[in-house]
Amino acid sequence: MYEFSVIGGKTAREIISASRQTVVDVVRDTYLAHHKGDTVNPDSYFLRFPDKPDARIIALPAHLGGGTDVAGIKWISSFPANIRRGIPRASAALLLNDYETGYPFACLEASQISAARTAASAVLAAEQLTGGRTAGKMTVVGAGIIARNILEFFKARDWTVSSLTVHDMNEEYGSALAAHATTALGYPAGTEADLDKALDGADVVVLATTAAEPYITDPGAFVPGQVVLNISLRDIGPELIEGAYNILDDVEHCMKANTSPHLAEQKYGDRHFVTGTLAQFIEGEVSTGSDKPVIFSPFGLGVLDLAVGLHVFHAARESGAAVEVADFFGETTRW
Repeated sequence: MYEFSVIGGKTAREIISASRQTVVDVVRDTYLAHHKGDTVNPDSYFLRFPDKPDARIIALPAHLGGGTDVAGIKWISSFPANIRRGIPRASAALLLNDYETGYPFACLEASQISAARTAASAVLAAEQLTGGRTAGKMTVVGAGIIARNILEFFKARDWTVSSLTVHDMNEEYGSALAAHATTALGYPAGTEADLDKALDGADVVVLATTAAEPYITDPGAFVPGQVVLNISLRDIGPELIEGAYNILDDVEHCMKANTSPHLAEQKYGDRHFVTGTLAQFIEGEVSTGSDKPVIFSPFGLGVLDLAVGLHVFHAARESGAAVEVADFFGETTRW
């Protein structure tokens, strides 16, 4: 009851790398549990800094029921200036709590978990919305850690990608991701400095940038039938959102913080452009067509971090890779 484990990022990445197929299934099951009401997923809470307006630390509390019964919170920072220092933008920790007593039982380095649940949700959406695991051309906009994880999950799910185009404002980053995709994943990849050319002809578009406001605003940027994974949430102008089928992870969560869907709601005054959630699509409650682009916008649910974190926790404990902290709690009786 009073055991407490610490699981580092290296261990978390090793576990995730060996079980990406399982992680996608965990994310799918969690979306469905959320749809059924077997979760508690409050709004995220943002800590911002007056002298660093682009930086933030976000708290994502959640509870996953349905027989799993775990609570917890992810505490994740986003400091875009880190990129100029050559270090990752995001860092995170995840605390897991026992549902019966409320006692925390594990702390996990969570940037790996956060990246994995984001990548898994992106690939799950691509599989559902395309109806397969094939892309003639895939374009990735933004060549950071999230983009790398997404491509690794595509590979783990046995996607066939005939050609991969990477667009990034930093040529060095774009070349690095393209090289990784080619040498490590076996996807023929190259870079394209012109965004319009990069998007042209792509069956699947992955947006994984740090953009704070829309820069894709040309009404013809996306074409009917194209599947756009709007992972970074703020790349797309409201007019493009309005002209597409829009699948979200959670409608209420997406309609805040000036995400692309939120900007569309503000512009048009309603949510007529929302097709439904990914869980509704999986359950056959909503559908899309080939007459418009299809955009998936996931705000990112804390309950997904819990589910993937719990998967990592169990694997680490079973393998002996978890670090057990003796006497973590100073008092274990009332008297």
